[in-house]
Amino acid sequence: MMKRLTLLILVLPLLAHSQRKGYTPKIEPCACAFKADTAYHTKCAYLVVPEDRTRPKGRLVKLPFIIVESNNPNKRKDPVLFSGGGPGQSSLHPVTSIARRSLLKDRDYIAFEQRGTQYALPCLDCDSGISEAVRQAYLRHQSVDSMVLAQIKRCRAKLAAQGIDLSAYNTDESTDDIEDLRGALKIDSLNLLGISYSGGLMMNVLHQYPEHIRSLVLDSPLPEFVNIDEQELANFNQVLNTLLERCEKDSAGYTGLKQRFHTYFKALGKRQFPYDYQPKGAARPVRLYYGRRELLEIIHGAAEDFYGIKTVPYIISAMIKGNHAPYLKTYFDGLFGNHGGASGMRFSVYCSDKMAYADPDIIAQQEKIMPYLAGFHVNDVYGPICDCWKVKAIDTATKKPFYSNVPALLGAGGMDDSCRPLYNDLIHQYLPNSQRVLFAERQHAPLLNSYEGDLIIGQFLDHPNQKITSEKKEILVY
Repeated sequence: MMKRLTLLILVLPLLAHSQRKGYTPKIEPCACAFKADTAYHTKCAYLVVPEDRTRPKGRLVKLPFIIVESNNPNKRKDPVLFSGGGPGQSSLHPVTSIARRSLLKDRDYIAFEQRGTQYALPCLDCDSGISEAVRQAYLRHQSVDSMVLAQIKRCRAKLAAQGIDLSAYNTDESTDDIEDLRGALKIDSLNLLGISYSGGLMMNVLHQYPEHIRSLVLDSPLPEFVNIDEQELANFNQVLNTLLERCEKDSAGYTGLKQRFHTYFKALGKRQFPYDYQPKGAARPVRLYYGRRELLEIIHGAAEDFYGIKTVPYIISAMIKGNHAPYLKTYFDGLFGNHGGASGMRFSVYCSDKMAYADPDIIAQQEKIMPYLAGFHVNDVYGPICDCWKVKAIDTATKKPFYSNVPALLGAGGMDDSCRPLYNDLIHQYLPNSQRVLFAERQHAPLLNSYEGDLIIGQFLDHPNQKITSEKKEILVY
């Protein structure tokens, strides 16, 4: 059962694996970055653990978490623990809307910030330098990739100069962080809630510490045994094919659109086109250059937008006719107005988890059979970035699938261009007591991003071993 946090730092008993490694996880109260509705009691603190558990007396990290207590006087003692996806996304902001969800009905909710992310100490933020490098590359007519890599090298040097061990920010360490938090709060059993990358993280927690896990809720999970770079273009291509084939079937004006898309974008090759862009506040336009990659980024952005996905066939048809300008204006407005920084934590996790095990030949094969997508980075972390980020690979055991009978709820969107429903089918092979829910017309993370998904999560948490039901035709439970 969870004990209330005091105003003092609590030095809690050693956990079994902590004893072997010679450190004591600590809980240190802190101010809340976010709070739930005032009708609910919110508590906030840091988990304090070694940055590198092989050096337990070395540098410490502080990982904030938020506990929102259920108002149910008969609530269960097994809370839901959520950690964000990405990797690199903060986990804390969703507590602001948690009162509207079924998660609080019968149990407490814990939002746990992964090491290196926005509110953790240290935060591996690469500030706005990378965004500025992209802007300067366009203004100077230089290689975007080259200028981004130069800035990433500077960010790495800055973080390393602060004594940060970039190889200590990975799925293995985050797995132990969650177990340390569970033990420090004296929780006997957890329901783990993960999205995208953190779906794989939560699976690894189950793999390493199965005795403390009641259930898993995984929304569009990316399992650790999948190297997504080997499939990214193929995943994107599947969604495009679905959209274009539907459009061809439903509208005579789009006959042959898929083949015309393939032919046109293949022929673009490495060609560059001029575009006179008027930056906000500038006295006169500046000459920029764009090509296939920028056009594909526009299409990809629309495909990942809940409302924009319906416009993808129209956008592609317009681009084939040479009507690029309206979309370029919006694209460059976003690029020149974006002052957000990249996440060094994302680089560390992605490079140690995925790229360290990805096969460059398989990655390249995608471009050979889909030349119309060649040169497009679906993901903002790719081989050359990891070559300069230089972090150690995670344990090979983490990359292997494993079997478990712990009940799991697996959500997927049929129009998700990153974590395809196929991944849930693969997970189900190893977690036979899992239930798959396919939202045929939705994109990424449909369980957490829909009213119907919330109801299904509530059903599952109440009775994880019972068959989930849905009355919606577009939601398939199997």
